Amino acid sequence: MSSNYEPLIPAQPELNQRGVPVSASFGDVYHPQWGALEQARRVFLHGNDLPRRWRGKASFTVCETGFGLGHNFLALWLAWRQDPHRSRRLHMVSFELHPFASHHMQAFWKESLSAAEQALASELLAAWPPLLPGLHRLELDGGAVTLTLAFGSVERLARQVSAHVDAYFLDGFAPRVNPAMWTRHLFGQLVRMANVGATAASWCCAGEMRRGLRDAGFLVSKVPGYGGKREITVATLRPGMGRQGGQAERGDKVLVVGGGLAGAGVAQALALRGHEVEVFDPVFAQGLGASHLGHIAAALTPVISRDDDIRARLSRAGTLRALQRWQGLPEPARPLRCGTLEVATDAQHAADRRLALETLRLPADWVSWVEGAQAKELAGVEPPWGGLWFSAGQRVQPEALLHALLGLPGVYCRDSSVSRLLYNDAGREWLAFDADGRVQASASSVVLANAWHASALLAATPGLGAMPKVGAMHRLGGQVSYFAANQPGWPHAIVAGDGYCLPAVDGLHVGGSTYMADVATSKITAQGHQDVMNKLSVLLNVQKAAVGPVPAKGWAGWRAAVSDRLPVIGQVPGSSGLWLACAFGSRGLTWAPLAGDLIAARLNHEPLPLERELMRKIAPR
Repeated sequence: MSSNYEPLIPAQPELNQRGVPVSASFGDVYHPQWGALEQARRVFLHGNDLPRRWRGKASFTVCETGFGLGHNFLALWLAWRQDPHRSRRLHMVSFELHPFASHHMQAFWKESLSAAEQALASELLAAWPPLLPGLHRLELDGGAVTLTLAFGSVERLARQVSAHVDAYFLDGFAPRVNPAMWTRHLFGQLVRMANVGATAASWCCAGEMRRGLRDAGFLVSKVPGYGGKREITVATLRPGMGRQGGQAERGDKVLVVGGGLAGAGVAQALALRGHEVEVFDPVFAQGLGASHLGHIAAALTPVISRDDDIRARLSRAGTLRALQRWQGLPEPARPLRCGTLEVATDAQHAADRRLALETLRLPADWVSWVEGAQAKELAGVEPPWGGLWFSAGQRVQPEALLHALLGLPGVYCRDSSVSRLLYNDAGREWLAFDADGRVQASASSVVLANAWHASALLAATPGLGAMPKVGAMHRLGGQVSYFAANQPGWPHAIVAGDGYCLPAVDGLHVGGSTYMADVATSKITAQGHQDVMNKLSVLLNVQKAAVGPVPAKGWAGWRAAVSDRLPVIGQVPGSSGLWLACAFGSRGLTWAPLAGDLIAARLNHEPLPLERELMRKIAPR
């Protein structure tokens, strides 16, 4: 449960008498009258000795304490692009309590940016996230530049960010109007994330601020300012403090065990970062998409809870990662963003869901309440009590998606199983053995994405401690049913509740699903078809006979889950380079892209796209 939920309140555009953008919440300007970009270059870039300090590095990370209108980020990005000796990758983490909607930023930028800056601004606006609380990972410049936005109060989110920071832009509103941006607590969190030799720069020279930086561990000094500002503050982390900013070698090979959605999500994230990836699964003998052979469509939909609990936050993060990761794929692998109507089951359920919306105050372009004619227009059905409309609901064709992800350059699929793992201390690498005891491959990192099989493989691996949560992982069978699409009253969006119905693919609607515990095999049954038809009659608000004749076809598969029904993602405790991505339950499509980016970001020492408290909830132990 999230007991400290904070509704996100967007910024509203306002100008002072001189035409400078001003925050009504804090009564302060976003930048001086002489120019935001000039301030960014003279105070933040020059004050952190950029671009010199990123030259020759694999990556460089900047943390900013107030995103505002994004001028600092644009100036940083442009300076990086124009430097022929730049680092291979550039990361920025930026906090913002009151973010602007993209159209407001576009209006502010219209007259103030050069052509080069406008080009970058257009790419940023195209990637701008919905205004939802939490972390948002944007990938720009072909993935070479990342921006991790932390939307919410810095007091809370500074504790939640994981990053290896080389330079800080301390750019909150003035301490007298926004003291939370200048506290010793915040400076302590900045030191927690700092690499050895990290620097900081700020236009602020207040004595209390400088003393706070000094007490946190920085060597602080003042240098001449600009534009009427007599002095600015610069600082360097004291010798002996900070973490070593480890750099992953480009192209490091990684082994992935499991060729389903989890393994494919991990393989994609690693391949996009230049890693060679070997994926092992005997199912590949039937094709790259064979783990979902015949599964024509599935649903990917976020959820909400009144208290924005862990499951809701993880679901939101996974859905956003899927939109970024998969919307650029070619059809039919690219998910159809058709939206999801989550129907209310009765008047009380409808009242509860509407109260949740009122409490959360999430943006309407993410989730809204619909009923009557509006529901009919959006989804093709008209539930008697209305429902929640999620614009990000996606219909996915799993087999085509797997083919696309596992067929990426740098991904090599092997139709064999891994029966045993052994860590070779001398070579500092993992050895993967087949059933006959032969070494099939070796690598410094291995990801187990093989569902419930992971627990047996871990148990047979020497040197690992007990992991009760993973050891108790269980599997559930289930089926979906296929219905002809030539019947009236069927949806053109996802309709969900107790079960789901999907828009047609190749003349067939998919209805689902069933859950079967303690079964030896997962297969299509006549009773399963009847159970699905019962669910669809409620979802579509029709008599069971109107659902149509009992279908003859469908698809059956397995789900792996642990007791809290959350995924298990992270490094195996006490291991060197052994990772888990399993127990995805019925949300494999939601967790797969998130798991891939979490593991790949950790391996490459990037800022993580998920809060630390959520990482703890899904950790293997």
